[in-house]
Amino acid sequence: MIPTEVIALAKKIWDYHHVNQTLVKSDCILTLGSHDTRVADRAAALYLEGWAPLLIFAGGLGRLTEGMWTETEADLFARIAMEKGVPKEAILIENRSTNTGENIQLVQRLLKEKGLDPETFIVVQKPYMERRSLATFEKNWPSKQFVVTSSQIAFEDYPTEDIPLEKVLNIMVGDLQRIKIYPEKGFQTYQKIPDEVWRAYERLVALGFDKQLIME
Repeated sequence: MIPTEVIALAKKIWDYHHVNQTLVKSDCILTLGSHDTRVADRAAALYLEGWAPLLIFAGGLGRLTEGMWTETEADLFARIAMEKGVPKEAILIENRSTNTGENIQLVQRLLKEKGLDPETFIVVQKPYMERRSLATFEKNWPSKQFVVTSSQIAFEDYPTEDIPLEKVLNIMVGDLQRIKIYPEKGFQTYQKIPDEVWRAYERLVALGFDKQLIME
């Protein structure tokens, strides 16, 4: 049983990770792979609602899916989208990248090979990866316009049997650390972290939610 204190701390970080951007019709929906197939559900729904005419799935096997799946994240997500009614010809697949930076580099290459140059993107990611995704795209593809979104789901409803709450907490904490340190490494744009959010991070680390931290 996760203590009430931990839940309250986690919600502060969960809320911070959301950037709460408004969707706009775009040239392309770019879906970042992960261990959460609900990302594919969200991307497919956005395509079917008419938000963009092109759907890209990016991701090989990353730190959370290597050893967990044999099919790449992008191929699995594309299959889910097609099962929901997205036509195959509307989908592009980049299935070699292992992190968000590589997602961008290899999608850029893929689009160039296809003779495509979309200007506006809807980026679809996990709820607690919204802010880090936006910061990464701002840094690595500043010439384009991005709106980031994720599965529309509350923190309390997010954990599943495959993605238990403890795992969610460890990943959220690890992603907040990356938001803090990655700008200095040139990987992301700077994102202000409110003091109360950073205090929540420090408390969760002290309580042992440190399994996804980068050891500097």
